[in-house]
Order: sequence, then structure tokens, then C-alpha cells
Amino acid sequence: MLDLKFLRENPEVVKQNIRNKFQDSKLGLVDEVIALDAELRNKKQEAETLRANRNKISKQIGGLMAQGKREEAEELKRQVTANSERLAELEVKEDELDKKVKNIMMVIPNIIDPSVPIGKDDSENVELERFGEPVVPDFEVPYHTEIMEKLNGIDLDSARKVAGNGFYYLMGNIARLHSAVISYARDFMIDRGFTYCIPPFMIRSEVVTGVMSFAEMDAMMYKIEGEDLYLIGTSEHSMIGKFIDTILPESTLPQTLTSYSPCFRKEKGAHGLEERGVYRIHQFEKQEMIVVCKPEDSMKWYNKMWKDTVDLFRSMDIPVRTIECCSGDLADLKVKSVDVEAWSPRQKKYFEVGSCSNLGDAQARRLKIRVDSENGKYFAHTLNNTVVAPPRMLIAFLENNLNEDGSINIPVALKPYMGGMTVIK
Repeated sequence: MLDLKFLRENPEVVKQNIRNKFQDSKLGLVDEVIALDAELRNKKQEAETLRANRNKISKQIGGLMAQGKREEAEELKRQVTANSERLAELEVKEDELDKKVKNIMMVIPNIIDPSVPIGKDDSENVELERFGEPVVPDFEVPYHTEIMEKLNGIDLDSARKVAGNGFYYLMGNIARLHSAVISYARDFMIDRGFTYCIPPFMIRSEVVTGVMSFAEMDAMMYKIEGEDLYLIGTSEHSMIGKFIDTILPESTLPQTLTSYSPCFRKEKGAHGLEERGVYRIHQFEKQEMIVVCKPEDSMKWYNKMWKDTVDLFRSMDIPVRTIECCSGDLADLKVKSVDVEAWSPRQKKYFEVGSCSNLGDAQARRLKIRVDSENGKYFAHTLNNTVVAPPRMLIAFLENNLNEDGSINIPVALKPYMGGMTVIK
């Protein structure tokens, strides 16, 4: 969420940012919120004047009563009553205007970083760098569920009967591989100085609206019927929520956490061959990382975080590349974002396995995450990044470590987590 004062003083900057994100339907919101804010401030000023007058008149009434001037005192009492009625009206109007302003401010997108490429959608994202040599083997690489089925590692039919489409049973060594990747990613991030965390898997609505836009919430979140609780779509939500309405001493920054959690998503619009299997599902597990830091340090952490993901994938012999998200592909709260994509030998192209985002102070403003410094209080910056999400990562892992006979090589980094196993047969 933007600073209202910034919007008031820089309306054209905010409008150009909206154009850069190809959300022209929101342009009118800028003038609308400025007008509502002006009305709100006028109402507050009138209310403050009435309160001051009420206090002044109350003192005068006491003096008149002491002098026996009852008629004059009664006249002033009638003024106090009239002022009180008007004040009550103003307080109702203030509350109404305040909600309108807040609702609009929640919809106006954050100011993107000047380095973000301008583009309408993900087709205009920009490749930054490749890590590792993408290889296409001499033999045909089967679809990932076929690889798993030959190893007795997945049961989609039973999952469909139990929970419907978008779920699976992982079995045997494939299930063990899934858990090994999560455990390895946990230790990988702990070794890089992050504090391990297992967060709540449900969050209240005030946290949901604090960490994402209304459109994202509707598309992603499952609500618990009859309760003010949502299942998390990623542990980033509850980890950022950990700092809601807090004032952090500047000396405690940065806060660096890495977390394990299951994740639950509606995944609206999933379709096509590549959406089947474990690519786009309603329930999965994930290792995530978040950073809460000083504004001047956020870009440094942004560049460090996505490199951690690249290093993790390369340690498992998976070629990856980084993609800069263009303006039209950035969620409204994001300042800058990069996707990490893994190589698919079967598709002969890269596909997304993680995303790193700098959200500036947008989440901190919504959740009231402030920092106490020598020069006063300010809003923190928040960042998040996928360390690894095994369902998608498993696809890349199986395809890149597949042998012609259908067996799977286990990289050195994962052997301790697989009981010393060198190959899955």
C-alpha cells in the first residue's frame, strides 16, 4: 500500500506507474482518493474545531452558573448539544470516508523499481542469466508421472477418489526423495544464516489482506467456513504476519527466517498437459525464506535471496535460469521480482520453480511493521523467496537425473538424506 501523503503530492507519478502496469482502469482511483482524502481532512478539521469549542463553552457555562446567569448558561448548553449532534455526524462520516480511502489505497499498485522492464504480461519477461548447461539426452524422457509410476512412486487414481483432482499420493522412494529435498533445503538455508521456523498453517483475514491484494486472495486462498481463518498458500504469509503491529528495534534487523509448511491453493484456470500430474496442484509442501530489513538494504537482500535458490538447484545438478518479471506481470504489492526456472529435458525448455520478490514497505504499511531508530520510526521492507517447492522441483529433478533404464541418480548433496542411496531403481 502506498503512502497517502506520497500519492497526494505525486499523483502523476502514481498514474504513470499504473499505466506502466497496464491497469488503466485504475487511473480514476487516484483522483477519487485525493478528493475523498480532502473531504476526510476537512471533516476532521471541523470536528477538532467543534471539540475545542465544546471545551471552551463548557468552561463558560460553569462560570455563568456560578454568577447565577442561568438563561445565558442554558443557551450555551443548547449550543453544546447542537455541537455534540454535529460531532456525532462527523465521526460517522469520518469512519465512512476513512474506510473508502483505505479500500482504494489497497487497490492502487505499489511503485515499481525503475529497473523493472515495461511489458504487458509474462510473455514480455526478460531472461537475465543461465546457470548450468541444459542437456537433452539421446533417449526419450517420459512425462514425470510416468517416471514416478514406473518406480511405484505415485498414485493419482486413489488420490482422485479420496480428494478429487489436484491431489496425489507419493509413495516409496519418491516420497522419501520429496522429504529429502525439503530437509536438505532446510539445512542449506540454516547454513546460510537463516533461522528455521515452522509457522501456523492458517491465518486471519487481517493478515491475508496485509500480505496480498484482494484479487490474489480470491484466486488463491481457501477459507475455513464459519471462522476468520484461511489456509496459507505459502508460509511467507504467516511468517510476515509474525511481525504484525510490531515496532522492531533497528539493531534487530535484518530478520531472516526460513520456513517449512504445507501450502493450499485453489489454482484457478489450470489446464493442458503440463498442468496435469504434480505441476499445478491444490496441496504441496515448500521451503520458503523471508527477510524484514531496513529500506536501504532491501535490494542487497533481494539479489542474495534468489542466488540462494540458484545455488540450491545447481547443487542437485539441475540447470536453471533467472527471468526478470516485467511491469505487467508484477503483483500489485511488488516492487521487483525474479523467477527461477529449471530446465526440462522432456519439454526442451525452462519452467518456473520459484520466485523472489521485493515488496518495499507495502506489506509493512498494511500490517504496521515499524522500525525504531535514532531518527524516529519508519516502515520496514519485506522480501520473500521460494527456496524449493518439491512437487515442481521433483519434475526437474527426475528429468535431469534420469537414466535410460528409468533409474534416477541421487546427487552427492542428497545422499545423506536418502540413507546413502546413490540411485533409485
